[in-house]
Amino acid sequence: MKTIAIVGLGYVGLPLALQYCRSGAKVIGIDIDTSKVEALKQGRSYIKHITGESIREQLASGRLDATDDFAAAQGVDAVIICVPTPLNKNREPDISFIVETGKALAPHLRKGVLVALESSTYPGTTDEDLRRVLEEGSGLTAGQGFHLAFSPEREDPGNPQSVVATIPKVVGGLTPACLAKAQEIYGIAIKTLVPVSSCRAAEATKLMENIFRCVNIALVNELKVVYAAMDIDIWEVIEAARTKPFGFMAFYPGPGLGGHCIPIDPFYLTWKAREYGQSTRFIELAGEINTRMPEHVVNRVAEALNTVKKPLNGSKVLVLGLAYKANVDDDRESPSYVLMELLKGRGAEVSYYDPYVPVIRKTREHPQWAGTRSVEWNQATVSAYDCVLIATAHASVDYAQLAAWAPLVVDTRNVMPSPCIKA
Repeated sequence: MKTIAIVGLGYVGLPLALQYCRSGAKVIGIDIDTSKVEALKQGRSYIKHITGESIREQLASGRLDATDDFAAAQGVDAVIICVPTPLNKNREPDISFIVETGKALAPHLRKGVLVALESSTYPGTTDEDLRRVLEEGSGLTAGQGFHLAFSPEREDPGNPQSVVATIPKVVGGLTPACLAKAQEIYGIAIKTLVPVSSCRAAEATKLMENIFRCVNIALVNELKVVYAAMDIDIWEVIEAARTKPFGFMAFYPGPGLGGHCIPIDPFYLTWKAREYGQSTRFIELAGEINTRMPEHVVNRVAEALNTVKKPLNGSKVLVLGLAYKANVDDDRESPSYVLMELLKGRGAEVSYYDPYVPVIRKTREHPQWAGTRSVEWNQATVSAYDCVLIATAHASVDYAQLAAWAPLVVDTRNVMPSPCIKA
């Protein structure tokens, strides 16, 4: 039985850990967040789409354990790193979680172990930054003393078709032997592996996947504004265009980008490209368009209130949906936070409703909202707001009820029955 240590037990690490357990491996989960460690030891889940039962099943089997002690990685067959890679306050890559994890792991590495990084990052992180701290702290040489690889995560929270075992896994190694070791370890849990020539090629693959989405979302966001000026419904146009059986892929507009990948990954490549004297004008333009969308939406809210002779300043606005996408409890980089801050900055009284995020947790980007609670979903509460802004289209929300209760609705997700104001 192989023993795998997985560092970072969040939206990427925990599903991967459970899949390895189901595949017969022993997993030691490591996380500096002791609340997650304690929850797992007690068989409790802190991620909506993962059940406590699935955790308790693996605890009972003896294949799953959790700790905050990096020494537990000593003697394992592989270490897989799934830690955050945010942007700093200057919108530059912050790989400090990767570097600090590498430093903590290095003293416990043994000869022949695989270290694989899954965190989204710029090309060169694995074979330069992570390699350096692992070699310095362990006294081993990457490619000889230990194996080093990169394999980007492809989690899609909220999508029932997204199953860890069946999503093809891109894998790149520092050397051919590193790649072979990574394929051996990942092959335990993943059915289809896609080997590439290097760690950098694997890192670039992840960036390309998310930049593709970022650029196309920016395109439809820009077209939404242009077509609205022409009194054309962008949603009708997209539905018509997607009937073409070739050469078109439907992307949908929204109030801004959210989640840990799409708003962040493009800037990792933009930053790294400067080192090589290259500009990324297309990516930067897409970023500018998507970043402006919350301001456009708030302007539409102000226009909507004007139609009923109310100013935005002093109006009560309910933001419907705090999670960055429908049917999940993940609020990382959610545009709803930006919308709430813009609305509040223009004098509105702002609240939110989200059945998946009942209380706002403390975040690095928006600490001022920590502890704020979702309002109740009932007619008396909803009808008391001057405007409801739909930012996330959770399937559990009854939009017919909303139409009956709310005096004014601005819809950024095309879920409301007509007539309503779209943004």
